[in-house]
Amino acid sequence: MSRARLLLLQILVAVALIGAWHVVSNYPVVGDVKNIRFFFSTPGDVALRVWKFFYTGVIWKHLWITLEETLLAFVIGAGSGVAIGFWFARQPLVAAVFDPYVKMANALPRVVLAPIFMLWFGLGIWSKVALGVTLVFFIVFFNVYQGVKEVSPVVLANARMLGMNERQLLRHVYWPSALSWMFSSLHTSVGFALVGAVVGEYLGAASGLGYLIHEAEGTFDVTGVFAGMVVLSAFVLVVDYAVTLIEGRLMKWRPARAD
Repeated sequence: MSRARLLLLQILVAVALIGAWHVVSNYPVVGDVKNIRFFFSTPGDVALRVWKFFYTGVIWKHLWITLEETLLAFVIGAGSGVAIGFWFARQPLVAAVFDPYVKMANALPRVVLAPIFMLWFGLGIWSKVALGVTLVFFIVFFNVYQGVKEVSPVVLANARMLGMNERQLLRHVYWPSALSWMFSSLHTSVGFALVGAVVGEYLGAASGLGYLIHEAEGTFDVTGVFAGMVVLSAFVLVVDYAVTLIEGRLMKWRPARAD
């Protein structure tokens, strides 16, 4: 399927969903219109609020704070996940010793950790970054660990027969094997880094998109809540597109997928 056709289908899905929302919120199809608007607002009102956010400049401060928290959480979480994932995969004894502790840490509810991070780091950006790191780290760690472990024994044996040392094996065998797994996890991690930042802002902050949404909820401003979520969704798509560009550059060696 061509990229243009795929984009057209994606736009048609969005148009269909927004059209259904418009019909339900303006015509008594499934119930009283006033009740529907109270709980779901309307696409026109949400679009107008988003436009006002950017036109008045209200959103820029909040967007920058959330962007900073998201990028820090993403970089720190992904970087540590890649490094420790490689280390554990190359050191089976270390992986075996720490295996139960990693599983216990991964099982901890992140919402429970959020107040603890606020107590440790305060209400600034670092408590939100810490929460985002806990969400990103384990996704990247497990994928990189599995990617390194999935290296073909035949390829590994042939590389060693050719005289490759450990550094060359890491660069030419282990790293390419883990890249596909790593980028698969990074696409998911972008959303989780944003979730960590927004949840942290929602629980306690003076700025950020999470704070903006929480403030709108406090005044029963459903239009403001949906407008904040629209901005969040667009923000995730932009960051994910950046990850896709980096993936395309680093994965040029990979054969193109068959249609």
